[in-house]
Amino acid sequence: MDIRMVINEKKSIIDDYLEQYLSKQEGIPQVINEAVRYSLFAGGKRLRPILVISGCEICGGEYGKAIPIACAIEMIHTYSLIHDDLPAMDNDDYRRGKPTNHKVYGEGIAVLAGDALLNSAFELMLGITPMDARTLDAVRLVARAAGVNGMIGGQVIDLECEGKEVSIDVLEEMHNKKTGALINASILAGALVGGCSDKEYYLLKEYGSRLGLAFQIRDDILDVIGNEKILGKKVGSDAANKKSTFVTLLGLQRSKEKVAELAREAKEFLRYFGGKAGFLAELTDYLVNRDS
Repeated sequence: MDIRMVINEKKSIIDDYLEQYLSKQEGIPQVINEAVRYSLFAGGKRLRPILVISGCEICGGEYGKAIPIACAIEMIHTYSLIHDDLPAMDNDDYRRGKPTNHKVYGEGIAVLAGDALLNSAFELMLGITPMDARTLDAVRLVARAAGVNGMIGGQVIDLECEGKEVSIDVLEEMHNKKTGALINASILAGALVGGCSDKEYYLLKEYGSRLGLAFQIRDDILDVIGNEKILGKKVGSDAANKKSTFVTLLGLQRSKEKVAELAREAKEFLRYFGGKAGFLAELTDYLVNRDS
């Protein structure tokens, strides 16, 4: 399997749907439309929507049913990046090799662009017809992962821990909420729409939780050893902001070993699915060894 080719094929499906959805919206102030598009089409990996599609397919569902939720999750992810980059949060100047949203449109419009993406995401999901019980469960799962029990809760921990040395348990809790919750919700939302069994749901939940943590630790590693041109943002920002990371607590080598351990464990939970798990297994290796 050419993993990059398959990823690009799935990205094209997602990008086409996002473009179609945004082009149908009317009466939107031009500057908000531009700011939303600026960040939404800035060249992201589309990991989360790809996981939604993959979760649906591995459970025997048609991926088309999962596309609206997949694209909604990408909107939620993009909103979180816009807000994370703000001066009151991480105060970043670049994202994906381009000036951050607030550097182009100002802080006020950046906040509103993030708000617009978050609200549009739920408008998109709640417009799914028919809205059966499984789809509603998937929407509820996404809402929880994006809220105070997930991404927002993790961001709060991140802010409160800035400048402090924290324990590995606190760091794992932060990452499991801030990054892992939405990654896990992506695979599980797709599985629900795809008609998963209880066993399939459990196995994918265990897979997703490990993938989410491995993904974040790899981010910590790249902030130390990454290439700024490839990453599209400055390296060393965690150290500059005096943040505790897996690298500062465990060291670089142990962090790399931890990523490899989590990836192996994650793939063990895919064995049940046999050949249908080929893409997810390769995607796991691709993500934990990525350079951007």
